[in-house]
Amino acid sequence: LLEASDQEYEFLRNTSFNLLQGCRMRNTKAEYVSCPSCGRTLFDLQEISAQIREKTSHLPGVSIAIMGCIVNGPGEMADADFGYVGGSPGKIDLYVGKTVVKRGIAMEHATEALIQLIKE
Repeated sequence: LLEASDQEYEFLRNTSFNLLQGCRMRNTKAEYVSCPSCGRTLFDLQEISAQIREKTSHLPGVSIAIMGCIVNGPGEMADADFGYVGGSPGKIDLYVGKTVVKRGIAMEHATEALIQLIKE
């Protein structure tokens, strides 16, 4: 339990907004959904997630799913606005909602392709 008088304003503000975001009551920043990764994961999930977060964290209300493979990825990301899914080794498929819009993008170009898709 936090005592408000013991905490800095920015900490209380950020904590409050994070709680509201987690409860889906107020979206003040981008939301990310990611699979827990398994043996089927086709790329470094943590590294790619960090890259995507760095380039999209300023987009309030946007939901981005980052899924390691095509097996469970589309089902787990059903509520996301955009999806980044490992389609085959070295290739990424991009989704808008539940619809695949670009397939087989080379890994080295996939993050930028996602950013362009969001901008469109």
